[in-house]
Amino acid sequence: MSQINILSPHVADLIAAGEVVERPASVIKELVENAFDAGAQHVTVEIRDGGATLIEVTDDGCGMAPEDAGIAFLRHATSKLHDEHGLEAIRTMGFRGEALAAISAVSHIELLTRRPGDAEGTRMTLTAGDIDEMELTGCPSGTSIRVRDLFYNTPARLKFLKSDRSEASACGLAALRCALGRPEVSVRFLRDGKEEFFTPGDGNPASCVYALLGRELSQTLLPVGSQGDGLRLHGFVSSPSSGRGNRSAQYFFCNGRFIRSTLLQSALEQAYRNSLLTGRFPACVIWLEIAPGAVDVNVHPAKTEVKFSEERQVFSLLHQAVLGTLQSEDRTAAVIPAVGPQASVPVSTPSVQQRPPVSAPQPAPVPVLHEAPVQESLFSDTSDRGSGAASAAEPALSRDAVPAYAQWFPPVVPVSAASPVPSAEPSAESEQPDGSSAQAVAPSMQTVDPSIQMAGPPVMAGSSSVQTAGPSVQTVEDTSVPSYRILGEALKTYLIVELEDRLLLIDKHAAHERMNFDRMRKNTQPIPAQQLLTPQTMRLHGEDLCLLEEYGTLLSDFGFELEPFGEDAVILRAVPAGIDPEEGIPAIEEILERLRTGEIPSPAAARDEVLHTVACKAAIKAGWDTSPAELEAIAAEVLSGRVRYCPHGRPVSVTVTRRELDRLFLRVV
Repeated sequence: MSQINILSPHVADLIAAGEVVERPASVIKELVENAFDAGAQHVTVEIRDGGATLIEVTDDGCGMAPEDAGIAFLRHATSKLHDEHGLEAIRTMGFRGEALAAISAVSHIELLTRRPGDAEGTRMTLTAGDIDEMELTGCPSGTSIRVRDLFYNTPARLKFLKSDRSEASACGLAALRCALGRPEVSVRFLRDGKEEFFTPGDGNPASCVYALLGRELSQTLLPVGSQGDGLRLHGFVSSPSSGRGNRSAQYFFCNGRFIRSTLLQSALEQAYRNSLLTGRFPACVIWLEIAPGAVDVNVHPAKTEVKFSEERQVFSLLHQAVLGTLQSEDRTAAVIPAVGPQASVPVSTPSVQQRPPVSAPQPAPVPVLHEAPVQESLFSDTSDRGSGAASAAEPALSRDAVPAYAQWFPPVVPVSAASPVPSAEPSAESEQPDGSSAQAVAPSMQTVDPSIQMAGPPVMAGSSSVQTAGPSVQTVEDTSVPSYRILGEALKTYLIVELEDRLLLIDKHAAHERMNFDRMRKNTQPIPAQQLLTPQTMRLHGEDLCLLEEYGTLLSDFGFELEPFGEDAVILRAVPAGIDPEEGIPAIEEILERLRTGEIPSPAAARDEVLHTVACKAAIKAGWDTSPAELEAIAAEVLSGRVRYCPHGRPVSVTVTRRELDRLFLRVV
């Protein structure tokens, strides 16, 4: 008996649907791209319940004739390709003829379409890919597709969908990426009857970026452009002084198609080398135009990955263009702020010891862009549609509108008397037992003392160069610590310790980071929060909103007090005690990046990811002035063997033996 079976067409369609339609956001991407290919100037996207119950995409494109509508939902039915030669010059967003067939196989679909000039349009309904009804009807020109009950016939896939809020955020991000790639098309996105965003469709990249990414980010962007060897590149990159904690604000487009490219990402970030702080990432919106024959877009079912025939030229074009923009930043006038309120772009990156004051966020209404007409649904019934009365002139961040994710952020444990917030003023010089005075901690070290509460070292007998721990360090005898002598600190980064016949070089930041991590990991109580005098606004998109929904309680336990501020932003009102207030938003961005890119199999692993960032932000930084008491505490922990590696796996100390030193000076051979 044969063990190999031929799958039925229905099962084959269900399997093929999984390659193209992973979640509701996949449906939006495919349908909006089809609208672009149809020459639409206005596209309206509406979802209900995260897209699981309803996805509707309406456009004013070329529409379809009745005979074309009848075969459009068959597998590999496409108007984009006629033979194999067409694969060498693909100029459209879609071309395989898989999207409509894959979507219809796992949903109920209703289609209305009419070509301009035709007296009547076509109405068609489908269930699981089979046509139920098809008739002529009156409707506006263009195409409107309703997708209902996605995955109704594949329960295994349906149960893997996330919450409605998570899926809705992913849908919004998919629509945003499509809209950002085509500034000449007006895109409107509605979620449960409420408008999320609207682009003017005036062809101006600056106004498109402003409408989709917001005022705060757009005002940090600098124009970039270059061309040569059949390539053309234009867009915007962020100022080095406005680095972000993750790569979520990096958008790359190739011939209008959103792509993920490690090549472009590497070219961008290498241009920022020596200009951007370690652990910070640039933001960008880059449009690359290239000959269709020089790029292969057929290497991934979702077409988000491409291959360039001349990778070196593409890399060099982007790298040199960004490098030139950064080098001339002080002479370049930012284009984006001209769309909205004017704001100067900072040029220099402040040092860690000379930080500029944190300014309060200045709320400003989003400017009225071009009020382009919006294509309404071609369906006659409007019982389940919103009024659509939201205007593009409405402020994007409204305190009156409390979004659905308000419950993401439970109250944060306030700072109690037992755990006071560190003073912002430098402490006075403290008198030491031997009559000397310990130098006061610099203002930039104001957050260090509360986080160093571990055993201090025993003082080496007869050594006048070793000072005892100050008030912020609890002195506990530890017989496991060998006799040592602190010789000093090199480059305000490395602690030099003499141990019998060898020297120990300690990275004070890495060691202190590990000390913070271990201490907080053992603590099962919520970390106290320190309230910010000037709350900071943070705008989020797509996946970041999903992550905040999932891990909002965890962030609250670690002292981050977040409050909803409109549909796509939050206000940061408190940070964990021990973190510089200026590090609050970068810390959250870094945490979100860790949660996004890391494998989080358990709540404990997610907690560790947050701890890594909090411990790093609260640690002593290279270049800071560090008090002798703090250096003593760090040396004791390292020499006791409790601290060997930082949470990221880097060693915290390096040993140089006397013999190695003798060889350097040719004392021995």
